[in-house]
Amino acid sequence: MSSYRGRGLRQAAPWLAVAPALPGLMLILIRPLGMRFSGFLLVALAAVLLAEVYLRRWAGRARAGWWVQLAFRAALALVLVPLMMIEACVIHEGRKELPQQPADAVIVLGAGVSGNQPSLSLKTRLDAAIAYLETTDPDVPAVLTGGQGYGEDITEAQCMYNYLTENGVDGGRLILEEAATTTAENFAFSRDLLTKTGVDPSTDTVAVVTNDFHIARAKLLAARSGYGHAVGVPAELPWVHLQINYYLREAFAMVKSFLLD
Repeated sequence: MSSYRGRGLRQAAPWLAVAPALPGLMLILIRPLGMRFSGFLLVALAAVLLAEVYLRRWAGRARAGWWVQLAFRAALALVLVPLMMIEACVIHEGRKELPQQPADAVIVLGAGVSGNQPSLSLKTRLDAAIAYLETTDPDVPAVLTGGQGYGEDITEAQCMYNYLTENGVDGGRLILEEAATTTAENFAFSRDLLTKTGVDPSTDTVAVVTNDFHIARAKLLAARSGYGHAVGVPAELPWVHLQINYYLREAFAMVKSFLLD
């Protein structure tokens, strides 16, 4: 009986390894909820588990299989350990308290716009910006940065301006930057606008409003653009599943920023 049960488990192992791919494929299709990345991640997990199942079988039959399995696990560790360290940094930066020092300028980073309305991610940033701007001197300038992308009827900057002014923010302190299409460009293009207002980004304190999961990468790119003292103002997404999805994705985005941006 035990032999039969063991043989059944060995036969079922490949199917158990592939199981994470099924919800992953479903999540890839759920684009409106922003879960496409989680879907790809689950499919990748299924591929890793499936490879481990077959390598273990091979290792049990041949010495060469044992060496290949060892190399596979070593390569996996070389990928996962740095990613876990980066993920810890992303989480740490996103969970910091609001900066206590007064800001000399504020930058609100753009996100997706649906037609002419802010996406959920952008709306949370704008709500955080409203709360933070209420604590700053009215003379402190705020740059709204973001160009126009696919499916957007207006620029992200214009959408942010509309939302903020409709919710009581003085439009006179808002500066629109409508050309940037990446986070790196957000900071590069905003720097020139801040300089024209008398703010020196290399020495003055610039508060950056973005989602909590994005704070670490935003500060990295700000430093590369010559911002000497950028501090984060985190905006939290309302749903746990979205937070998990974006926090996981951001670790990979950090790697991309290290290498390419």
